[in-house]
Amino acid sequence: MLFSPLFWILLAVMVFWAVGAYNRLVRLRSAAIQAFGGLDVYLVRMMVLPGGGAAAPDPMGQKVSPAWQSLQAAATQFGASLAVARAQPLQADAAAALSTALQVLCAASDAMMQAGAEDDALPDAAWAQQWESLQAQRTLAQAQFNQAVVHYNEALAQFPARLLAGVFGFKPGRIL
Repeated sequence: MLFSPLFWILLAVMVFWAVGAYNRLVRLRSAAIQAFGGLDVYLVRMMVLPGGGAAAPDPMGQKVSPAWQSLQAAATQFGASLAVARAQPLQADAAAALSTALQVLCAASDAMMQAGAEDDALPDAAWAQQWESLQAQRTLAQAQFNQAVVHYNEALAQFPARLLAGVFGFKPGRIL
């Protein structure tokens, strides 16, 4: 049986299948990571915008509003979460932390815009318009990332590829 032509043909088919399945998993994981790179551009802009676009407190003693402080703290937390997620965008814990930090940043921004409606000093209309534009762009990029992660996870869940995923350490990603 060991020297049977049928045995060698079956072995060759299995090896070629395994190489093809492995390459598919690598390609889908790479596509998801590249999609995160496109999303990262907008996330960085969202993190930087609170420091540059809104009416920053004057270092000469102007009173800092609680809404401004909250937004700055949220941007700092978001930056730390983004740095961790950037290293491994498909890691579930990093994606969960980034998603939570994004929600906190958006809530702080909304609170600042509401405070700005009551106080003419914060924020200006241009800042609010930039924020809304970034939100729309981020939403599109996030949808592309999420779709890439779903395709990757579906490929991992298929029976034959599931065996290779365990052997080579592929882990499912988490959508944002």
